[in-house]
Amino acid sequence: MNVTYQVKAEALTPMSVRAFLKNYCGVSQGLWRKLKWHGTILINGLPVQATRATVQQGDTVSCILSEASSVVANYIPLDIRYEDEYLIILNKPAGILVHPTGKDHSNTLGNGLKYYYQLTNQAIDFHPIHRLDRNTTGLVAVAKLPQLQNILTQPGNKTQKILQQEMATEKLFHRSYLAIIKGQLPEPAGIISLPIARNPDSIIQRICSADGQYAETHYQVLATNRGNSLIKLNLKTGRTHQIRVHMAAIGFPLLGDDLYGGDTTDINRQALHAYHLKLLNPLNRRYISIYSDMPQDMVKLFWG
Repeated sequence: MNVTYQVKAEALTPMSVRAFLKNYCGVSQGLWRKLKWHGTILINGLPVQATRATVQQGDTVSCILSEASSVVANYIPLDIRYEDEYLIILNKPAGILVHPTGKDHSNTLGNGLKYYYQLTNQAIDFHPIHRLDRNTTGLVAVAKLPQLQNILTQPGNKTQKILQQEMATEKLFHRSYLAIIKGQLPEPAGIISLPIARNPDSIIQRICSADGQYAETHYQVLATNRGNSLIKLNLKTGRTHQIRVHMAAIGFPLLGDDLYGGDTTDINRQALHAYHLKLLNPLNRRYISIYSDMPQDMVKLFWG
């Protein structure tokens, strides 16, 4: 990690460099400890003692830290849709996990990305901002800096709140999906607000339960054809299997989703594609909006 920040007028200064990095730059407590003990902090180009240094408006703060990684580099073809010095957005095919696991630690998106980083001389660890299920296709955003991952994945952190107020936005990160279901929903658009919990009888499956975490999904019917419906879904929350669980709960499981009762006759995976990502990069205040076309197996399923 090698990144430089400008202390701007919105930061009440002077303040400690620790408070500035945590409150305005998304540095987590764990990352701060690593910087303090194993990294280097420069203020206006000069090294400082992390625990005593202060900053004021107009200062530049540079953080330098070598990142160790447990993710093994393995070649996997990558469909890169966007890349800059802060993040990379990939279009994931079906059949590939995002994260290495105990059973699959060498053929995931993370392994392929580590290989790509090495190939392009980028000393970066794997910092995914969100996940997709193995058989869900579409766009996945991965941070190149741990503090960017922290800001976008930890709801309610102070940096996120400051940015939401500054940019007048409810969320910094928006995701939209396309899905195909059998039948026709009774309403052309609606909101599913049902809490989601782990099924006590399964290590994988989720259920709607009063004891679960708050979850909200917005849907809109885009088209109907041959007895099926193509729907657009936006997530207000990001629970595991949220779309799949919510659609099954209202009686319309995704086609191909055998875990939640979907018909697998014409497709052997859940018909779900992450087609649009929009996010505010909190480190440079720029919006990024990326689209991905619906994959051919879903095109064939719906249009024939």
